[in-house]
Amino acid sequence: MTVTAILPPYRVFIDPNISSKKKLLEFLANTVTEQCGLVRSKLFNSLLDRERLGSTGLGHGFAVPHARLSDLKESIGCFVKLAKPINFDAPDNQPVDLVFCIIIPEHATDEHLRILASLAKIFSQSSIREAMRTAHTVNDVIKIIDSAEK
Repeated sequence: MTVTAILPPYRVFIDPNISSKKKLLEFLANTVTEQCGLVRSKLFNSLLDRERLGSTGLGHGFAVPHARLSDLKESIGCFVKLAKPINFDAPDNQPVDLVFCIIIPEHATDEHLRILASLAKIFSQSSIREAMRTAHTVNDVIKIIDSAEK
């Protein structure tokens, strides 16, 4: 399973004006549930519970909020390039402006780990992060991720 396989263009958002981690998680829950027919409160609470365990901010302005849901049939990805960085309690204390959210079926542990590893590999590259920060279109974002996976 590739990152681009779980990221359709309609779940890529460029420059939304979001002011906090909680607002971001609400945005993700609202967006994904509207598109996928999931229960908004269940997804939001799952994302929030995961953040309470420890920040999903990985450093260098990148975060991977994620949730596992029992009633989900296939993995879902959502990418947000924020208009302004927000505090995310990342280990390097840097604010976050690049966010890749994944929602995984509860039983798909191996797939979950593979996707997290792919995202960490992709976004650990400073050239990829900078390209994402200057991307202006959804197609730009998809092309950058696709080329980084190859």
